[in-house]
Amino acid sequence: MSNVKIESSWKEALKDEFTQPYFQSIATFLRNEKGAGKIIYPPGPLIFNAFNTTAFEKVKVVILGQDPYHNPGEAMGLCFSVPLGVKVPRSLKNVYKELSTDMGCVIPNHGDLTKWANQGVFLLNAMLTVQKNKPASHRKIGWQKFTDAVIGKLSEQREGLIFMLWGGFAKKKKELIDPFKHLILEAAHPSPLAGGAYFGSAHFSKANEYLKSQGKEPIDWQIE
Repeated sequence: MSNVKIESSWKEALKDEFTQPYFQSIATFLRNEKGAGKIIYPPGPLIFNAFNTTAFEKVKVVILGQDPYHNPGEAMGLCFSVPLGVKVPRSLKNVYKELSTDMGCVIPNHGDLTKWANQGVFLLNAMLTVQKNKPASHRKIGWQKFTDAVIGKLSEQREGLIFMLWGGFAKKKKELIDPFKHLILEAAHPSPLAGGAYFGSAHFSKANEYLKSQGKEPIDWQIE
């Protein structure tokens, strides 16, 4: 992946990471896994989809997930998002319910969040790949070092961003973010396993209020 196909502003911001030994190790690992016949998600062209859809200087909101979906046809390189025609995952259904309560949004019948990404919502998974049907299988290959650097670059080089940290895993990334420059919103994970603790967090309206206070265009959260 030394010739990573990634949007130019991200390539510039992360140029030091792409030359690091750990990043080369990730590339070697993925090549070896594919060479051994293992199926990796998302497909190669979509591994950096979040970066290619939301340029570095266009980021307004960061939503952090953990792993890509590990079932066939689901992972598309945007956290919580699935392609058109794929059943909406349970966690995303809960996000939609919260959006309905918080913003009055109509709950859509699909889970493609590209519209958010096009408006500056950076949908970042901490791990950018996973093996088919094996959740968390790439958790220790170096992706977290890379995505921690991504979060750090955003915190350091941008101002006035909103970081939505849902669940214990995401909340641990708080230490990478400058709270004096950015708005950090924390909540339980939208997974059904959290027992509904996510509901009532009102992150979407809070994010838009913050954006408007800075004279920025708010996010249109309605997915058609």
